[in-house]
Amino acid sequence: MADDVFKALADPTRRHILDELTERNGQTLFEICARLATKHGLGLSRQAISQHLAVLEAAGLVTTRRQGRYKFHDLNTAPLERIAGRWLRPKTPESTP
Repeated sequence: MADDVFKALADPTRRHILDELTERNGQTLFEICARLATKHGLGLSRQAISQHLAVLEAAGLVTTRRQGRYKFHDLNTAPLERIAGRWLRPKTPESTP
């Protein structure tokens, strides 16, 4: 699972998508494409952005929900918290040198 997260984070476009979802969660594909084009100058097709979102979803970093005709994308930070927690555990008295 952690390998999927690192693979997803390795691509700058996917990091931009996560930045946009951090700023405003619950966006549609159209909204994400528009924000990437205007704020980051990324002129990728909706299909390309959709493929990036699929990688993020497979890694557990993005969840989706449907409301009527619309599909909304939400940031899920749990996989990042598990990875960070792996190295940022509080020190216990017996683990300190």
